[in-house]
Amino acid sequence: MKSEKRKIGFAPVFQEDSRVLILGSFPSVKSRQIDFYYGNKQNRFWKMICGYFGESVPETTEGKRAFLYRNKIALWDMITACEIDGSSDATVRNEETADLSEVLKKAKIEAILLNGTLAYQLFLRSYEGIAIPYYKMPSTSSANPRYEEQAWKEVLDGIFAVT
Repeated sequence: MKSEKRKIGFAPVFQEDSRVLILGSFPSVKSRQIDFYYGNKQNRFWKMICGYFGESVPETTEGKRAFLYRNKIALWDMITACEIDGSSDATVRNEETADLSEVLKKAKIEAILLNGTLAYQLFLRSYEGIAIPYYKMPSTSSANPRYEEQAWKEVLDGIFAVT
């Protein structure tokens, strides 16, 4: 019997020409309410990634999806379903992890960025030996006091500065 607290995540957002796959842990309450990634306006993700490309944060989900496609970014979460209290990664239980094979077979992923510790830990359980470079990134969550935008910039430079 499924728990009443069991939540389902989102499908991956990607195209065949996606170059970087950014994996979070699981959508927040606010993200689940709007049915798209990084829906909490306090989360630094959209401001950071759009700022990196010199763009304003799109107001709509469609605009954010178009931004991702235009910049060859794939987006997903390491957890596809779980029990969770609120939005806290610390409360995740009975998680189902993402099978990245579909995205990795169809897209030209050159690097995987793991947004936060839980995403990184879950990734290592199944994909530590993967041939694609992967990076543990500081969580963009507003709950992370150790967030460093420069760390994101340096890794993105290594991916996107190559012509």
